[in-house]
Amino acid sequence: MDATDRAILGLLQVEGRLSNLELAERVRLTPSPCLRRVRNLEESGVITGYRAVVDPAAVGRGFQVLAYVELEGQDAETVTAFEAAVMKIDDVIECLRMFGRPDYVLRVAVPDMDAYSQLCLEKLGRLPGLDKLTSQIAMKALKPGGALPL
Repeated sequence: MDATDRAILGLLQVEGRLSNLELAERVRLTPSPCLRRVRNLEESGVITGYRAVVDPAAVGRGFQVLAYVELEGQDAETVTAFEAAVMKIDDVIECLRMFGRPDYVLRVAVPDMDAYSQLCLEKLGRLPGLDKLTSQIAMKALKPGGALPL
């Protein structure tokens, strides 16, 4: 990966809807080589997808919670069962497996406190292998889903 590839990635992280023509102009390439580079970045797995960034409050998901999970055990069966169950909960929009404690950090997006309370009772509190669940409510998202420094 060279400086031009990094420039392409930097622009696409911020403006994913740039046309190939506009992207090519900004990185000082003609359209064909620019498109080849983008396709190569996609095929090699550097670019893993494109998505719209949605305002959580605009779609009724403005109440964001970080949930810290500790498991009863660290064996493969417990970890696999827990991870499979978490993947089925749509309100969990991010799940990070951690070194040390907590074992996992979940980012949850729900409409309000009542919805989070219900989610805890009906789903999070029943996750397989769960030993401890601790929650923190985010006051404000200062830098949500930022671009990677290149």
